[in-house]
Amino acid sequence: MMEEKLKYSFLRDLNDGQSIWTRNEKRTWFLTLLTGTCMLYSTRTTMPLLVPAVAAERKWSKTDSGTVLSSFFWGYTLTQVLGGYLSDKFGGQKVILLAAIGWSLITFWMPNIITSSTLFASYSIPFIVTVRIINGACQGVHFPSMISITSQNLSSCERASFFSILTSGSALGTLLTGIVGSFLLDYFGWPTAFRVIGFLGLSWTLFLRYYTMASDRNRIINISMPSRMYTKLGTPETVPWLRLFERGSFWACVLAHACEMNCFFVLLSWLPTYFHENFPHAKGWVVNMIPWLALPPVTFMGKLLTEHLLAKQWSLTRIRKLVQSLCFLGQNCALFVMCRTQDFNMALTCMSIIIGLSGFHNNAVTVNPQDLAPSHSGSVFGLMNTVGAIPGFLGVYLAGHILELTQSWSAVFSTAAAINTFGWLIFTMFGSAETIV
Repeated sequence: MMEEKLKYSFLRDLNDGQSIWTRNEKRTWFLTLLTGTCMLYSTRTTMPLLVPAVAAERKWSKTDSGTVLSSFFWGYTLTQVLGGYLSDKFGGQKVILLAAIGWSLITFWMPNIITSSTLFASYSIPFIVTVRIINGACQGVHFPSMISITSQNLSSCERASFFSILTSGSALGTLLTGIVGSFLLDYFGWPTAFRVIGFLGLSWTLFLRYYTMASDRNRIINISMPSRMYTKLGTPETVPWLRLFERGSFWACVLAHACEMNCFFVLLSWLPTYFHENFPHAKGWVVNMIPWLALPPVTFMGKLLTEHLLAKQWSLTRIRKLVQSLCFLGQNCALFVMCRTQDFNMALTCMSIIIGLSGFHNNAVTVNPQDLAPSHSGSVFGLMNTVGAIPGFLGVYLAGHILELTQSWSAVFSTAAAINTFGWLIFTMFGSAETIV
């Protein structure tokens, strides 16, 4: 209706070098998506934080705990490509909203789910695993949808840095869980931690639906606008998968992401248990907060380094390889020390380095789909994250199994370092930022 406030006047001659969002919309969507990623990871890391307390109360074995933790990633792999495809076609805002309602409600109801699982006797763990799979499926669409939104609404020169900074919301969410969740766990018990964090997630969905998304209705788009928005939204254009599958740079991106995600997800899931067992007198809020403080500043460092090297006329391919190498090699050095240290401060420092250096990964391989296939970035990122999530459930489960059999954390860290080395070699040899499609 003409009475509604207009946020867009008629747009003409828009091309891939121009943004669809205005400056205010960039700010609004940045804060919304950053907060959403924060809440996504806050709900995701609630179970890893609380699993020692839940396992002690429910008498779960290490294998049981590993199965519950890893089952999230079973569902996480199922919806990555689908989420990217639907976002590229219909808009990521709708996909993110519907999924967020699901993962927020599951987190809020998790105490009821765990308590009622005892009614199924021997099927208690499978019941919880099933719910965790559904939770993972809901969260699986978030990043493909988010990268699709940024590709649809930002110019080509803005997308990578904008998206890489949004990924730092993962650290903020983990920090939120580490601080608030640890406090609630210590003083009110693990059910309250699930309730509060789930409620915060639901609050964010209301903000997304009734504030940020509501602004989209106030646009007027001229029918003379070029095809960028129309080809993104509502057209049946298919992703040229065969052309992508034939290129080594595509598989280098996918495999390097999977290798780094193995390290990240294993630590994400088992870090609270590691410190709980090896340093039982350490404050819970310290070990669940300090390592994640390193991720946002390193992500910004990766962005600044990329911009600095671009100004010096380095090729984008060379920059991506350098930044990713800093991630892998730095993590391996810290993992090597982790295998041999029994000092709490050294372990905490090394864990902070490992998690912090994921910020370089967010400025290299994570944004590489926008280099390789800018018109299909949601779908390509979805496939990449699907493969990347496989180490999530395999690595997390195997870590629990190894710990059950050997009680050796060194074996877990050494395995992660070996996989990192493989990913580094593949991306260094075959990685590229040249557009494929």
